[in-house]
Amino acid sequence: MKIAVLGGAGAMGAVFGGRLAHAGYDVTLVDVNAAAIAHINAHGLIVEDKAGDRILAKPHATTDPASAGVQDYVLVFTKCYHTEDAVKAALPMIGPHTSVVSLQNGWGNAPKIQAIAGEDRVFCGVTYNSGALKGVGHALQGGAGMTYVGELSGGTSARVHTFAEALGKAGFEVSESDNVVREIWAKLALNACTLPTAAIFTWEARKLIEHQGMKDLMAALLGETVAVAHAQGIPMDYDERWAAIIRLLERIAPTLKGSMPTDIEHKRRTEIDVINGAIVEAGRRLGIPTPYNNTMVWLIKSLEETFGIEN
Repeated sequence: MKIAVLGGAGAMGAVFGGRLAHAGYDVTLVDVNAAAIAHINAHGLIVEDKAGDRILAKPHATTDPASAGVQDYVLVFTKCYHTEDAVKAALPMIGPHTSVVSLQNGWGNAPKIQAIAGEDRVFCGVTYNSGALKGVGHALQGGAGMTYVGELSGGTSARVHTFAEALGKAGFEVSESDNVVREIWAKLALNACTLPTAAIFTWEARKLIEHQGMKDLMAALLGETVAVAHAQGIPMDYDERWAAIIRLLERIAPTLKGSMPTDIEHKRRTEIDVINGAIVEAGRRLGIPTPYNNTMVWLIKSLEETFGIEN
């Protein structure tokens, strides 16, 4: 099976691409970072877990998608604002039987991919694994969790099953979901509550539950998210989601920072548009007020502007 990973030199792309390659799959990492690609081709890719155990994978790596040939699966792990350019560049890898899979953060990447690759070629998922780069060609899988995959229209399929089987053989815990949109929105709720709130202060995630005011803010953000989800027919129970968020924050490593606080700390563009921004957009379309989520978007975009990032 041939699997290409867009954003393969990034943290999550390297974790998934490295483990799939180590499991014996024909993996090609595609990235615009020429130095990282050269390093991986010369030295391989290290994937380390939080216990310090390491594997050395030997995937192919390239900055030129056309050189990789047609793939069975193209796994998209780019940041949301690179999605369209990455998928357009990857079109030479997408043949009549290729499936394009997004495991990206947030909500809104799939329609962009479908518009380029074709609606019937795309299915999606969401992962609770976390990744970070310890250095060039060295990825840390800081946390392991469930990955859900399924068809956007509902249910599963042969292509979803084959991909899920590959992830399982690569060591990931994976579930084929009959309602993957519900799973994506469940994680979107988590991210909308925890990422911008921590990013404003570049806090470690655990600190969010140490302050009652921050817990109240997260609760308000979740309330808006649940209302918007229900208006779209997406099942989401407020009490269950709130309990899950608190449980996760209680057991998370004290020093762990999420992706958005890390982006802010390094003065990088965030994915606020497909997280809280996705909730604001849906609320606007459905006539549901989302003032708390809107405020998060305004605050994060203001921080980005201080870094010279235009929105």
